[in-house]
Amino acid sequence: MSPTDQLPLGQAVALGLIQGPTELLPVSSSSHTTLIPWLLRWRCAELDPEARRAFEVALHVGTAAALLFGADYRAIRTARAAKVVAVALLPPAVVGYLLESTIDRRLGSPLPIAVGLAVGGALMAASDHCPDGHRVATQAGVGDGLVLGVAQSFALVPGISRSGSTLAIARARGFDRAAANALSRQLGVPVIAAAGVLKLGRALKRKGAIGISPPQLFGGAAAFMSTLGSLRALDRRGPLARGDGIGALTPYAAYRFALATVVLRRLRAERADGPLGASSRGLAR
Repeated sequence: MSPTDQLPLGQAVALGLIQGPTELLPVSSSSHTTLIPWLLRWRCAELDPEARRAFEVALHVGTAAALLFGADYRAIRTARAAKVVAVALLPPAVVGYLLESTIDRRLGSPLPIAVGLAVGGALMAASDHCPDGHRVATQAGVGDGLVLGVAQSFALVPGISRSGSTLAIARARGFDRAAANALSRQLGVPVIAAAGVLKLGRALKRKGAIGISPPQLFGGAAAFMSTLGSLRALDRRGPLARGDGIGALTPYAAYRFALATVVLRRLRAERADGPLGASSRGLAR
């Protein structure tokens, strides 16, 4: 692979560092992977499609490895908890296997992502206004796992956050904030790990699949480190973790609305400028 087919190393590391916190916080990692290069006018669209896909795989594998390494498995030692996790994995696994490529191709551009950010933000803000629930994580049953699994499958749409979806639905089902956060973390690890395996398997099966390049290596390593660091930050009692996980969802919803507004304004400006905007799509997810 020639250097012109590679993402610049600094940009690869930057995207890897962004991957960790945006994966764990309810802001949608996929939207940031696409929108940041697009907003900053990085020349990602000129990369070979295989190089883009391979880099995305590296980010997901780095994130999945960090989650598997840093996850706390004590909460799923009981048979009941294991059943909840297994049932929650089923919907996103099926939807991802059947529809992920189609979703990426049709909804991976800035406009659909902006819509996903706004819709997800509205649902998160609405859930914050629901009465505080009293259910704890150990009360989750198979039915809860199925509903939360369906919520996670919607996160395959760029802009719809996995953690945001599960947090909002868990709170709507009567779980308190700490329980909703615990369930989101417990159910998210196998889903993210499975997504990384699926993407890696598809990359290896593609005809002419490329080997590991420096951007993939450094980007994946940055994703691993940023995810691990974000996990530890969320596990400490500090600004990001006050006993109820990430706290209120409304501030994150406001951020999502703001980002969607920036995207829509940029799209409107490019449309006014003519064909120039058509060539500046970012790194497609």
